[in-house]
Amino acid sequence: MAMPQNSTRENGFCFTQPLDFSCPSTCPGEAGQPFGALDGSDGCSTPLSNGLASSGAPSPSDSCAEPLCTPTPAEEETPFQEGIKYVSAEGEELACGWGGFTPGCLQLCNTSKGVLFFLCVASFLQGMTVNGFINTVITSIERRFDLRSYQSGLIASSYDIAACLCLTFVSYFGGNGHKPRWLGWGVLVMGLGSLLFALPHFTTGPYEARSAAQVGVCGGNQSLPCSQAASSLSGYRFVFMLGQFLHGMGATPLYTLGVTYLDENVKTNYSPVYIAVFYTAAILGPAAGYLVGGLFLNIYTEIGREIDIAPENTLWVGAWWIGFLGAGAASLLISIPILGYPQRLPGSQRYIVMRVSEAHQLKDGSHKKASDPDFGKTVKDLPRSVLLLLKNPTFIFLCLAGATEATLIAGMSTFGPKFLESQFSLSASEAATFFGYLVVPAGGGGTFLGGFLVNKFKLRCSGIIKLCLLCTVSSLVAIFIFFIHCPNMPMAGVTQMYDGSALPGGHLNLTAACNAQCGCLQETYSPVCGTDGIMYYSPCHAGCKRVSENLRNGKKVYHECSCVDKALLPGSGSAEAGKCTSSCAKKPLLLCFMFVVILFTFLSSIPALTATLRCVSDRQRSFALGIQWIVVRTLGGIPGPIAFGSMIDKSCLLWQDQCGEQGSCYVYQNSAMSRYTLVAGLVYKVLGTTFFVVACLLYKPPAPGSSDASENGTSDLQEHKPSLPAEEDI
Repeated sequence: MAMPQNSTRENGFCFTQPLDFSCPSTCPGEAGQPFGALDGSDGCSTPLSNGLASSGAPSPSDSCAEPLCTPTPAEEETPFQEGIKYVSAEGEELACGWGGFTPGCLQLCNTSKGVLFFLCVASFLQGMTVNGFINTVITSIERRFDLRSYQSGLIASSYDIAACLCLTFVSYFGGNGHKPRWLGWGVLVMGLGSLLFALPHFTTGPYEARSAAQVGVCGGNQSLPCSQAASSLSGYRFVFMLGQFLHGMGATPLYTLGVTYLDENVKTNYSPVYIAVFYTAAILGPAAGYLVGGLFLNIYTEIGREIDIAPENTLWVGAWWIGFLGAGAASLLISIPILGYPQRLPGSQRYIVMRVSEAHQLKDGSHKKASDPDFGKTVKDLPRSVLLLLKNPTFIFLCLAGATEATLIAGMSTFGPKFLESQFSLSASEAATFFGYLVVPAGGGGTFLGGFLVNKFKLRCSGIIKLCLLCTVSSLVAIFIFFIHCPNMPMAGVTQMYDGSALPGGHLNLTAACNAQCGCLQETYSPVCGTDGIMYYSPCHAGCKRVSENLRNGKKVYHECSCVDKALLPGSGSAEAGKCTSSCAKKPLLLCFMFVVILFTFLSSIPALTATLRCVSDRQRSFALGIQWIVVRTLGGIPGPIAFGSMIDKSCLLWQDQCGEQGSCYVYQNSAMSRYTLVAGLVYKVLGTTFFVVACLLYKPPAPGSSDASENGTSDLQEHKPSLPAEEDI
């Protein structure tokens, strides 16, 4: 009997001729002989997809495996009622459980959807903790533990530093090991990091805030001496850094091994959808962190103690630690089921057999080394693995494109709330909440839609890269919206003189005749909005002498303000705590195009990740993701906020004065902020577009029908059949 012909397709391969099992007495693998029995009754064995043999001995996976082809009623009458079985490597156990404890009820979760659910919960917790809670509470931590801005910056960077140090080790050895165990232990370590991050609250004394009923009023300013500004509490920054370091270590397997574990256990066409759902959960996490963290900050840090200051007061410290306790406990719990999953899911072997390789073809044919089953299991193969990836130009330029997109995402997530706060004159909490509402539909929807489009149109690797290019060009066009901006709200002594005239030479002048006798200090920044529509640095700088016990719209009202124009309203001028409300007519247009920029930026994330997985050999997927994450973090995630921050700081009008040292920026010039944001966005978007174009041009797919096009499929089934032509060196 002649060997059955096969044709390679997107979803795997199919036989154009039916398999003939009519001669059970002959072994396959000899030229001119038909397929033999698969039950091993004659002492023969059949090489299968793993390069192993299926013998008469029962395999632990027999109860879980499924046949490649569903037999017809006629075929069921033959001696081969069980069809083709898939055996797991070295007889591995495919049941879900912990050691010998594998109850039947747990097997209901032993599916790709079950794995997806638990990994989504883990990624949600990681995003909520690292990208949500940390960014929300960093100001409260600075105030509570007397930290400087650069010290809090080190705390935030500790996560990326830990990830970069662990990525090579975890992706290389975890990629060839038991992925669920690496994932489970990683989530557990991440939970320990969250609990450690909350520890300083319980090891320090209670927070004491001064009664601030009269602080900031004309003649009532009080300030701590500069010698008392620093305290021993700043040493707790090392505890926070260690907590962030554990966060980085624990999250490392999640976005490398977790992605490849999902990809290996579902159909090739469904893989982008599963990965998109996984990453959507990771994006919804920060949005939840912003919202929930903001709610916790409205609770005083010393729960149960009465205090006479409100959350709007600069001395207020919210309950920053509650979120980390909850996230830490949830991470410890979710790690338990993840640790119970097998090395591969039951029935997943058929997807590996059907998988079609789309790996980039190297001219010297060295890409075939990665298809060796023994490749990558020892440290000595590590340099060769790195070399194979470095020789893959498509992979390299996809990494560089990912780094440019990561720079924008990191800068956007860090300074997006600050941009909204400045442009629309919002409070910090309002801007963070507003930005969270913007990111949920745009970021989450874009991430899921990207994976859906790849699956819907059944795109191959080259088509996926073109989709990424289209998304990048679309966001590049939309980013020109930063040409427009909202005007600054008038602020006495900062954007204009107290009498409404322009500042001479652009220099600040917070002192005027109306507040000269008040003895106002620049350390006390508490903006108020006068009834004349002008904003003032503080109630003292507005010349206010009395604060009302009655609240207006939930805010304090200051009276007898000598600097507020009394011509508009009869009687003495008054001011309300907080910034003046902006009535910018360009607000809807700005928000609409910001939505488009975020949408298309995230829309290309899952297609780019899918293209990375497909342009490398199967055995290098986890390691390739690890290397990509290192490139993305070192070139994008870590320097991104620094680059954006340094450009935005150039637009600062009013700096904080901390005992003669320059602190953070209080007021930005909106036109300059928009201009610098546009420049940074254009530079990185143009680079990203260029990298995607080069990756698309240099990609060389396997030739149709070649052995490289089916490295995990038919080549394994046919590798011992001498009737096939020799492999061509592509």
